Amino acid sequence: MRPSPPKHPLRFLRWFCREDYLDEIEGDLIELFEKRLEGSTALAKRRFVWDVVKSFRLRNIRSFGSQNSNYTAMFRHTLLLAFRNFKKYKSAFFINLIGLTSGLTCTLLIYLWVNDELHVDQFYANNDRLYQVLENREQTFGIWTAESNSGPMAESLRADVPEIEYVVEVTPYRDAALTVGENTIRADYRFVGKDYFNVFSFKLLIGNKDKVLADKSSIVLTEEMAEKLFQSVDQAIGKTVEFDHNHKYIVSGVVETVSNKSSQQFDFLLPVEVLKGWQGEGWSWYNTFIGTYMILKPGADVAGINERLKTYVTEKIKGETNRTPFITRYSERYLYGTYENGVQSGGRIEYVRLFSIIAVFILFIACINFTNLATAKASRRIKEVGIKKAVGAGRSALVFQYIGESVFMAFISLLVAVLLTLLLLPKFGEITGKQLALQLDLNMVVTLLAVTLVTGLLAGSYPAFYLAGFNPAAVLKGRLSTSAGELWARKGLVVFQFVITIVLITSVLIVYKQVEMVQSKNLGYDKDQVMLFRREGKLDNPSATQTFLAEIKNIPGVVNASSSSHDMTGHNSGTWGVEWEGKDPNDRTEFENVTVNYGLMETIGIQMKEGRTFSRSFGADSSKIIFSEEAVKYMGMEDPIGKTIKLWGEDRQIIGIAKDFHYESLHSPVKPLFFRLNSDGGRLFMVKIEKGKEKETTERLAAFYEGFNPGFPFEYRFLDQDYQEQYGAEKRVSTLSKYFAGLAILISCLGLFGLATFTAERRLKEIGIRKILGSSVGQIVYMLSASFSKMVLVAILIAVPLSFFIADSWLENYAYRIDLEWWYFAVSGALALAIAWVIVGWQTLRVASVNPTKCLRDE
Repeated sequence: MRPSPPKHPLRFLRWFCREDYLDEIEGDLIELFEKRLEGSTALAKRRFVWDVVKSFRLRNIRSFGSQNSNYTAMFRHTLLLAFRNFKKYKSAFFINLIGLTSGLTCTLLIYLWVNDELHVDQFYANNDRLYQVLENREQTFGIWTAESNSGPMAESLRADVPEIEYVVEVTPYRDAALTVGENTIRADYRFVGKDYFNVFSFKLLIGNKDKVLADKSSIVLTEEMAEKLFQSVDQAIGKTVEFDHNHKYIVSGVVETVSNKSSQQFDFLLPVEVLKGWQGEGWSWYNTFIGTYMILKPGADVAGINERLKTYVTEKIKGETNRTPFITRYSERYLYGTYENGVQSGGRIEYVRLFSIIAVFILFIACINFTNLATAKASRRIKEVGIKKAVGAGRSALVFQYIGESVFMAFISLLVAVLLTLLLLPKFGEITGKQLALQLDLNMVVTLLAVTLVTGLLAGSYPAFYLAGFNPAAVLKGRLSTSAGELWARKGLVVFQFVITIVLITSVLIVYKQVEMVQSKNLGYDKDQVMLFRREGKLDNPSATQTFLAEIKNIPGVVNASSSSHDMTGHNSGTWGVEWEGKDPNDRTEFENVTVNYGLMETIGIQMKEGRTFSRSFGADSSKIIFSEEAVKYMGMEDPIGKTIKLWGEDRQIIGIAKDFHYESLHSPVKPLFFRLNSDGGRLFMVKIEKGKEKETTERLAAFYEGFNPGFPFEYRFLDQDYQEQYGAEKRVSTLSKYFAGLAILISCLGLFGLATFTAERRLKEIGIRKILGSSVGQIVYMLSASFSKMVLVAILIAVPLSFFIADSWLENYAYRIDLEWWYFAVSGALALAIAWVIVGWQTLRVASVNPTKCLRDE
């Protein structure tokens, strides 16, 4: 039979909790109860104790203290208390919810992007044995690492290197018109070797991987292209497809549409033997225009192969060369594609690391908010903690409760973050240029739960141990004091928040200024209002090209027109076949080779330093040449106009020196270049359009083109757009940095707001007394804001050198870069300080304006 409860309040609590935790504070607790219940009857005292029991749910605390705890009840109790606590402290709840949700949303979006980046080119069946041949080429400006090889490279390696199981040639993708009946579609394609599907394990829906590319008349379509041309995959096999209205091929296979997880993008494939036939003598060891990929046999010695390849090209051409081939893992090329002076030095992996670090820091400053707010509002919960400990709740039980509240808060934030991610994902995908999707499979769910759990534990551990560590006697007597260590820890966390915020603000400003410089820099030519479109079909005839150019110049809105082999936005074609008096016989520095038609330099505004451009007024200029300033400087020529050099063994007279211009991105310095005249003018038409008349002029050009060159769709782009695409990564960094910096500012402001609120409330009586003694509202605001201002100033001192180091490291990737002005850092620090003043000042002003009698009143 259960014994009757004792009548004395202290003994009653002992009996209720069935634990012996109160020995050391027994006298203090009796004194506290006797004072509060002085003059009360025994029954009134018992009712009071029962009220205490009910208000703090001591029935469940009893189970906390028991060795035979009911964990389900304990978990239920923790959730209930968390819910009641959130309801009681609504402002803290919403501050934490917004902060943690922002941090988790940011982390989730970046995780999706990083996960996508890390899986590009990682899915091939023989991924660990798939290698690519690169070449280091010695130049005056250092060693340039190129992806292109000579045409005979693959076939030669197949015969000479027994460790190779398969080797295949692959060209960079091009575009062409495919026609079936009246249906013409422009699509991207590659010329590839017959073992392409043995090297790259794309799934063939129809066809044998060893045979689909064995015949020169074959073409392999992707599933998507087959459906566009023939309405179904099955109907495509064996049908004829017309290529650029000049060549016909028979569909021998259909491959599953290539996913965005592969760098090998294409709509259809053609046998490399076709290209070999077109190249003729150009298919030689002296020309580099094709990629080489291989599958090594298991256990192959990669270091040994690279050692043999060092002199491979030299042996094949039986002469000196600046080319040193080597092989590297293909799956690493996407993330580790940057080489400096022949040594791998980074690539996309740098941005993967950068954004991963940003995600961690943003989530961390959200956790800091939770930690600071929880410890700041500890004064509101100390009596709760004191009585729970006094009546038997163990330290571990309290830690479990408060960490449980934190984890519960994190999981609520996760649910909101997932919804926000689904809403923001289309825009985020647009910014990053990726097709991202939130697929809640097992791996994703486990990752989300793990990140959320870690977030909850990280945010709640310090407050939990802090609250659970209170001395119950001191708490119940109101003797709680804050140690210097606790204050320094709290201030340190705020400083850390603002360090990250200031670094992000500075980074946004510097990235913006660099991108602005890139966009506004004088490139040495005029890229605006210049339309580019391919020379194909009927226009492959040189005489038709000249007729076409002459007629489009008469179209209203067309300022000028010409054609070129070069798109002016990257390395297109290089040669070391330039010879001049005094040249070092071993010099293999490549000159950029730009084939142009008459009027090209005038069309895009390339300025001449000396001499003239190509002109019909001087007769045939096909034996003439124009060099850039950098080329003349490199050759060491004085008074070059009229002098003769040799190009590929033929004499060429120098008629002009063009001012240097940037045909590559500003990551690279200006390199030697020459222009030569050719009657066909190259593969691209360039048309300068009058500003403000782009729309109507484009419509007139389209109508004229389709009439002049029937069967070929008029597809064009603008030179300034091509130029901007070179800086896609920088623009993405700039855009994303703005969002991330905004998030960091938001989260830091929320934390500062909450901290200022609780600080002001804790000092409410002090404020009342100061006002009674004559302090003005301004003095009180200054007093309360001073400590926060000091923290931000410390953050500025730490963030400025850190920001400088990060910015300087990033700008090292550019040959042409902005200077790091002092005001970039001053603006960032001033902005952070101003934000802190506004947040803290507004909140303290509100508290300082309260009537002092209300401040002194005991609630």
